[in-house]
Amino acid sequence: MQGTTSQLSKLATAILLGMAAGAACAAPQAAVQQAAQAQQQGMLDTMRDLVNIESGSKDTEGLAKIAALIAERLQALGGNVKLIAPSDVFRMDDTPDKVGQVVHAEFKGSGSKKIMLIAHMDTVYLKGMLKDQPFRVEGDKAYGLGIADDKQGVAAIIHTVAMLQKLGFKDYGTLTVLINGDEEISSPGARSTITKFGAEQDAVFSFEGGGTDGSLRLATSGIGAAYLNVVGKTSHAGARPEGGVNALYELSHQLLQMKDLSQNERGLKLNWTVAKAGSNRNVIPGDASAQADARALKVSDFDALEKALQEKVQNKLLPDAKVSVKFEVRRPPLEASDAGRKLANHGRSVYEEIGLPMKVMDVATGGGTDAAFAALKTRGAVIEGMGLSGFGAHSNDAEYVQINTIVPRLYLATRLIMDVSQGKVK
Repeated sequence: MQGTTSQLSKLATAILLGMAAGAACAAPQAAVQQAAQAQQQGMLDTMRDLVNIESGSKDTEGLAKIAALIAERLQALGGNVKLIAPSDVFRMDDTPDKVGQVVHAEFKGSGSKKIMLIAHMDTVYLKGMLKDQPFRVEGDKAYGLGIADDKQGVAAIIHTVAMLQKLGFKDYGTLTVLINGDEEISSPGARSTITKFGAEQDAVFSFEGGGTDGSLRLATSGIGAAYLNVVGKTSHAGARPEGGVNALYELSHQLLQMKDLSQNERGLKLNWTVAKAGSNRNVIPGDASAQADARALKVSDFDALEKALQEKVQNKLLPDAKVSVKFEVRRPPLEASDAGRKLANHGRSVYEEIGLPMKVMDVATGGGTDAAFAALKTRGAVIEGMGLSGFGAHSNDAEYVQINTIVPRLYLATRLIMDVSQGKVK
């Protein structure tokens, strides 16, 4: 009797363990998975159509053309679509006179949750390059200028919305789509719009590529730039050097006293990378300048760095030199939040439903993205890296996306929107 009881106990334990394992790794939702599979070829076609429109950040004609195509696709899916012309442009050292529009689409649902999907339609490529690097499919990869960064993201958003429509899902309150045309030049025109809409959301999904392994990112580096200018006085370098004020000497002094402002242990980096001075060998230089690249993991670190730069330039080597420094926050850092961790962990469990592992990175690596602007004033979660896996961004001969990540990524995006809408993210 005791042996039988023991065997029954073991059997019960095995059943419970099996049930627990099944709960931990639930089966995929068949309707969503089938809808994702049905979208694969259509998404490939959309990426082709987007790649075939050249849309460099300063190509206003190309940006207008691609914006019109995206607006048409979103309107056909039932969105209330408008093109927003940037009016509050944040002028930086390289900001062009005119920047691209923002495609804004809003889908009204029956629920209460507010969700936003963002991507960008501009690229780093120059007009005329498309003829030598057309869209092509080779094996399990689709190649094209800007396909990984970020035309796949635009296509993924369009086809995620299409999936929700096919599934008849409208349990969200509002589903907002923002596609901007100036991300590659630090979003001078779109940043305020992204921040304004981001502040209202319960969740923001940014569709930059998921790297080579499909990781979700909760943090990205902030990008800044410092511009140091010195005005001295020219004079003959041989006959009367004492009559000049050597701007190169003053610039050198300033750079040396600023070389230790980096705090690498906390991710704050300032590196002077470009400098120039003078015009002729035999003339004391009357002007000199330098530029620095800055990176930070916290918004407050950029504020402290700018203050330190302004304090440093007050200490001059040559009293008669005029020294000024300008600091630009080209893109703030995205800081990981508890809300983001909770949503990303839920995303990991969704990926497990289709038998795939997923990394969630809450320490910043690499460059910054528009997700940081969305997060500046938001109360909700912000997730970056929702796009396809790929490689070769900004590389005109090797930029591609992995076709076999289309279905998993569409499944992930659609399920997360559904689960956020229905309050299932715990």
